[in-house]
Amino acid sequence: MKTARRYIAREIYRSCVVVVVALVGLFTFFSLVDKLDRVGGDFRLIHLLYLELLDMPTRLYDLLPIGLLIGAILALAGLAQRHELVILRVSGVSAGGLLRMLWRIAIPLVAGAVLLAELVVPATEIRLGEANLTLLGRTGSGGRLESGYWFKERTEGGERVMNVATLLPSGNVRDVIVYEFTDRQHLRTLIRAEEGRFEQGELVLSQTSATHIRPGATQILADGQPTAEGPVTITQEPSLTLATGLTPELLLARVLTPERMSVLNLWRYIDYLDENQLVTDRQVVAMWRKLIYPFTLLVMVAIAAPISVMHTRRGGVGGKVFIGILAGVTFFMLNQLALNAGMLYGWAPWVTALVPNLLVLGVALSALMLLDSRNRLSLLWRRWWPWAATPEAAN
Repeated sequence: MKTARRYIAREIYRSCVVVVVALVGLFTFFSLVDKLDRVGGDFRLIHLLYLELLDMPTRLYDLLPIGLLIGAILALAGLAQRHELVILRVSGVSAGGLLRMLWRIAIPLVAGAVLLAELVVPATEIRLGEANLTLLGRTGSGGRLESGYWFKERTEGGERVMNVATLLPSGNVRDVIVYEFTDRQHLRTLIRAEEGRFEQGELVLSQTSATHIRPGATQILADGQPTAEGPVTITQEPSLTLATGLTPELLLARVLTPERMSVLNLWRYIDYLDENQLVTDRQVVAMWRKLIYPFTLLVMVAIAAPISVMHTRRGGVGGKVFIGILAGVTFFMLNQLALNAGMLYGWAPWVTALVPNLLVLGVALSALMLLDSRNRLSLLWRRWWPWAATPEAAN
């Protein structure tokens, strides 16, 4: 049995590599054609190729499930067409045993996908963001508003809201505006700075202009009476240090999409958002989806098992591949529908991440058991009812 497992594993790995390379190459080509209009001036074709190279791990992460599905179907359908799966079934391997064998074969692929998601994709996404900042002046992600990037954190005796116009590739910031509020949500200080850098829990601002609002300034202005001191004072300093919980990693987390972060950084970012009473729905759903991602790969293998062992005398391997692609697209649409419906109706994050996988897994297991039961019933019928033999056998 170990020899058979190694043989099937070799066939599946070979087919998956070919399919994944083809898919990544195809989608990379489409992306290059779509972005060719950016080439011009200081942005050259070599820069575009460099950005696409950095985006390849993310593209591989997105296409790996469907690539695993098609590759497994190609390999298993080829084995079935050569009657090698029939020999395996005759040797005593049940449908459940075949599925367990396929899951054991998929474990190295799942481990590689986890390493890709936790190490390679976050690192290349950070490099991609820095390259976009350097070459295009923007990160290319959806974390920036027209006014810049906004951050909020709690301070002693109030809150702080920070607006950053530009994130530098080094992790520093430029054109910073800091709003300091009291615990009663009254504006206390407005600080403008040309640049800022993070140093061990502190934000060091340079070339600052601070506007301090006196307590009771609103009442002073309402009275309209002259006072010895004005309601506000303005100070300018070459450097100003603020204690902050923000770090360059959290800034990048704000820029990157949650699905591209590692689980550890995503957990820290969710903790930061919770501490500052910010919305974490999307981040929590992304966390659950990243945790479920290895299980999704196993679900893809489970989908491939019944499709590849179907006795399709018409269409052969091509028909099974078409069914597999259709099943993969349906599964993707179901996942997206669950995500959007969960965000709209406020479903629990684990429901939007886990339920589609469980539904598809249940359908795949039911189909596999049904095919296995049908084959067993057919054998029993032919054994106990001789008149059910085929015309060829009767002749």
